[in-house]
Amino acid sequence: LIFIASLMLGTTITISSKHWIMAWAGLEINTLAILPLISKSHHPRAIEAATKYFLTQATASALLLFSSMTNAWHTGQWDITQLSHPASGVILTSAIAMKLGLAPFHFWFPEVLQGSPLITGLLLSTIMKLPPIALLYMTSHSLNPTLLTVMAILSTALGGWMGLNQTQIRKILAFSSISHLGWMAIIIIYNPKLTLLNFYLYTMMTAAVFLSLNSIKVLKLSTLMTAWTKIPSLNAMLLLTLLSLAGLPPLTGFLPKWLIIQELTKQDMAPAATLISL
Repeated sequence: LIFIASLMLGTTITISSKHWIMAWAGLEINTLAILPLISKSHHPRAIEAATKYFLTQATASALLLFSSMTNAWHTGQWDITQLSHPASGVILTSAIAMKLGLAPFHFWFPEVLQGSPLITGLLLSTIMKLPPIALLYMTSHSLNPTLLTVMAILSTALGGWMGLNQTQIRKILAFSSISHLGWMAIIIIYNPKLTLLNFYLYTMMTAAVFLSLNSIKVLKLSTLMTAWTKIPSLNAMLLLTLLSLAGLPPLTGFLPKWLIIQELTKQDMAPAATLISL
């Protein structure tokens, strides 16, 4: 209960803060609160996952603090919305990409999710992503568009390709999360509200998948194939939720992708596309 309350507190502090130090403090509270939940089972795999999580999050937090200090040094501003120095914007984008698990900083996320229990995995995939996305939302006007676009395309591609070769359900869901984050990152500069819509819908669908898997106690694809006899109705709902998560029309998961593609077609992104092709 204490750790869940700390998670809520850390998330609330980060989302509602105007000052960089407060945002950083909220992210640190979050990281420290989730570590005992990851390593709860005392299995070597869980301890390894907690260590990897701590190291990546500590590095990302240090980078975030460094970017805000650089910005304050050049502009005299500690306000989150006043991130005007270009180097600070690039460092912040990298720090938040590391916190979220965007490619090319995605390597820790499947490993950590694989070592965590299902409910902790749900927290890692949803609530723990909210504070960094809120920071991206607040600084969206001053982020580097080319860097974010490259990261987003990499994440969407890698999330799709690397998930094909997995048998562990938690790893597949981790790559699904990386892919969805790519969709959210590419639109954050042009229409931040669409990122939030995508995040809310992704959270609902992922929660449905994780809770269904938790109730039928399934961790591998091989056991999922034989699990439909336990609760057939729940398995039918799980199938629909997974298809929705994949973005299949006319299910809910298709809506954010459709809106994001529609919004991207309105942007004059030829220079970015040319740079990527080069």
